[in-house]
Amino acid sequence: MALDLPRSEIDDLKSLDSRSVSATYDRYFPEIYRYIRYRLGDENLAEDLASDVFVRLLEALRAGRGPRENLRGWLIGAASHLANDHLRRRYRRHQEPLTENYPGHSPTPLDEVEARDRTHMVARALTHLTTEQQHVLALRFGQGFSLEETAALMKKNINSVKQLQLRALAALNRQMME
Repeated sequence: MALDLPRSEIDDLKSLDSRSVSATYDRYFPEIYRYIRYRLGDENLAEDLASDVFVRLLEALRAGRGPRENLRGWLIGAASHLANDHLRRRYRRHQEPLTENYPGHSPTPLDEVEARDRTHMVARALTHLTTEQQHVLALRFGQGFSLEETAALMKKNINSVKQLQLRALAALNRQMME
């Protein structure tokens, strides 16, 4: 996992130096994209929202706000807020994703149907979890963060994160069984 930027680099970022902004984007975009993709399960949407995180960063920096010491945590927090906002809007009006069928791909139609069913089942089960449970699962399993990193990002102690993860997995398992 990437470590957070040293203080001088955050100051460079606050000056909106194009090299610093570009380096920050290159360094953190893949991680932010993976986090959002894990939460939402949509590659194109994850790309759009990950870009929006960096737009929010620039807007915050221009307004004199933004990260003070923990850029990575700020970016993950912004990504979490954007994902939650999207999920709230999506749950208000149900949308079924369009599928693109390309001839000549190796997976059989049965494989595609089974994979789609599994994805839908997990996505439905995740909606029954609390936002905090979704967040901990996204960080731990979607991003591969350690317990320590997850605890730091969620501003909780390690034992709280372990318990939250355990309850989230148990609730996810119950939902999958139903």
